[in-house]
Amino acid sequence: MEDNKLKIESRLAQIGSINEPVTGAINFPIYQSTAFRHPKLGQSTGFDYIRTTNPTRKVLEEAAAALESGDAGFACSSGMAALQTIFALFGQGDHLIVSLDLYGGTYRLLERILSRFGVTASYVDTNDLAALESIRQPNTKAVFIETPTNPLMMITDVEAVCSWAKSHNLLTIVDNTLLTPFFQRPIELGADIIIHSATKYLGGHNDVLAGLIITKGEELSAEMAFLHNSIGAVLSPSDSYQLMKGMKTLALRMERHEYNALTIAKYLLEHPAVNEVYHPGLSDHPGFEIQNKQSSGNTGIFSFKVKDARYVEPLLRHIKLIAFAESLGGVESLMTYPAVQTHADIPIEIRDAVGVDDRLLRFSVGIEHAEDLIADLGNALTAAQQEIEGGTHHE
Repeated sequence: MEDNKLKIESRLAQIGSINEPVTGAINFPIYQSTAFRHPKLGQSTGFDYIRTTNPTRKVLEEAAAALESGDAGFACSSGMAALQTIFALFGQGDHLIVSLDLYGGTYRLLERILSRFGVTASYVDTNDLAALESIRQPNTKAVFIETPTNPLMMITDVEAVCSWAKSHNLLTIVDNTLLTPFFQRPIELGADIIIHSATKYLGGHNDVLAGLIITKGEELSAEMAFLHNSIGAVLSPSDSYQLMKGMKTLALRMERHEYNALTIAKYLLEHPAVNEVYHPGLSDHPGFEIQNKQSSGNTGIFSFKVKDARYVEPLLRHIKLIAFAESLGGVESLMTYPAVQTHADIPIEIRDAVGVDDRLLRFSVGIEHAEDLIADLGNALTAAQQEIEGGTHHE
């Protein structure tokens, strides 16, 4: 059976398993060599130098491109390295339109580094086509979308924005980290470039740092290949192998992440210490219908607000099964306080205007049993309430 006719679960499980013709190794080997012998002058095996291409990395990149319905894939040394490589498409005087609720690292790269090279960005609710039109400038080159956004889980109608962007000859770049190609494939909705912090769900085990870029179109793919090789922030062979290993179980993990996160989000809706829950799988979420239209499932991350900011410190101190740690997308559950961690580089006035305030917590739900996670979270919330409302304070 041809690979493109297989279900995505089968394609994920088989990454690299039929690509080694010499020995028939089920797990594609790690080619650690930095240089490759030329058969003779003017000839190449297709592999010359590790920065340009490597057999292990090539298998990963081809798998990523196929999973996202793209034409080419590029594996980078981190998600931020992937972003930097993509943003190298733009130069002095270029303008970008970017999702309003944005990962702090992306904001930092745009405002503190790319701005030095004359690239400017405007931030807007990318689901509002009128707002996109009003903010577009003659020098606008691309729209950068997070959907769902991190951490407020805002949803953008990817197909509608891609159609609008194409009518103005703009590139559409979509960060698909939170949903992965298992649940959402933006290129099929018209996107030109997909980016993943592959450190998150694709790797899935909090043990590999990686980024992926997937492009659609021959000219764009050739330009990205040039930038990838020239900038050189490429993924090592061993990390490529580790990432492929993680991706083999993506389908199983995403199904459990999705179930656990929605179960816990519904629990928190009824909790007296919580007054807002941001999860696109909840029927009252503003993006619920769009999410269901363009995606086949939901991510394992969501955010919630406690009623009193004073609950945050004791809550984070009392969780036991859930780790107070940055990052997301691994099999272990992690809780993050965006205002002082992932989004600290965003000015407070912008954070407050969007809703990333001192009551907001982000929960990356792992694959543990949902009842155990609820028990841990419930105990921590109760302890936090008792400390604050009972007047006791931790020294």
